[in-house]
Amino acid sequence: MSDYQQIKVESSPGRLDIILNSPPVNILNIAMMEEISDAVNDAATDTSLCALVFRAEGKHFSAGADVGEHQEDKVAEMINSFGRMFRRISEVGAVTVAVVQGSALGGGCELATFCDIVLASDQAKFGQPEIQLGVFPPVAVVTFPILIGRNRAIELLTTGKIIGAVEAERIGLINHVFPAGEFDEKVSSFIGSLTSLSAVAISLTKKSLDLSMYLPVMEGLRQADRCYVEELMSTDDAHEGLAAFLEKRKAVWKNM
Repeated sequence: MSDYQQIKVESSPGRLDIILNSPPVNILNIAMMEEISDAVNDAATDTSLCALVFRAEGKHFSAGADVGEHQEDKVAEMINSFGRMFRRISEVGAVTVAVVQGSALGGGCELATFCDIVLASDQAKFGQPEIQLGVFPPVAVVTFPILIGRNRAIELLTTGKIIGAVEAERIGLINHVFPAGEFDEKVSSFIGSLTSLSAVAISLTKKSLDLSMYLPVMEGLRQADRCYVEELMSTDDAHEGLAAFLEKRKAVWKNM
């Protein structure tokens, strides 16, 4: 295993865990995203893997991408690292499982809900509050309409509303909600049901299922990345929203 600084990697038969390791809120900075990409890339070559699990140290899954890295001198690199991480995850034959406790917001919500299966504590919360900073989530704009339908996606992405795990399960954003007191036991049992199966059968099932969806989703992600860097980040409001967040003040929108 590589000597990671921002994540931990744990391996057991049929299972590999990538653990976000920058508590308390596990901000997805460029360094962490590059480490995740490297770990996922290594996992993709393991033909015995049934489950690739994403979880986090601390009380929260992730509060999202580093707002400081949205500045003009960093944003292109940040978006490239962000997109690379999701492309790597999409190439894994194993079932990807997000194990979410606490908050999964912004890029953290995108990472969790991009996984094939999301298991959440009943104390977990999900949301994409980027609109409040004058920007949009470049992965969720592609994946949310597929997961929950266009109208619900529009509502969540244009209001920045944060919802609880029970509501997220009800609308189809996540798969299962378990009581916090039984969470670890239920998660272990669920993942165990995957690791007892044939890795090659799982991989080919995923491959066949994704044939009709993979190319449109990947093209959508490329177009969303382009729009984010070339169009959104050229607006006054994007710079104002990010600056206001960092300066802890209310944004003054110019609508341009």
